[in-house]
Amino acid sequence: MAVRWSEVVLDCIDPLRVATFWSAVLGWPMRRFEEDGEVYYDLEPPTPGMPEMTFVPVSAPKSGKLRLHIDVRPTGGASQAEEVERLTALGATPADVGQGEVSWVVLADVEGNEFCVLVPDGAASRSASALMRPRTSS
Repeated sequence: MAVRWSEVVLDCIDPLRVATFWSAVLGWPMRRFEEDGEVYYDLEPPTPGMPEMTFVPVSAPKSGKLRLHIDVRPTGGASQAEEVERLTALGATPADVGQGEVSWVVLADVEGNEFCVLVPDGAASRSASALMRPRTSS
């Protein structure tokens, strides 16, 4: 027997706000639905079989670092810096989870949920500070 990964569920104080943010990030259409008297939102992935993202209402705000997070990677020729700029314009904020000197950028969505922006496929995977160091000749 096996299972299929169906969806990623994110608890939210304001599911519409968070779903709207992630819809803009991913370019996936958003759908509103009701179940058991609660209003939920989900994002439909462009490829059949990919997990949906579902946003459910909760009353308690997020506390602490997420133990599971989303990584996104720029596509269409955009650089990591360009994508970080686009995401911050959508409402993301820089986040420090103790990552240190790494090649990815950690941001938080509109409710503080951390996610990472990776370098584009095929791009060198070096930290920004490593790129700033002077080269030594051999």
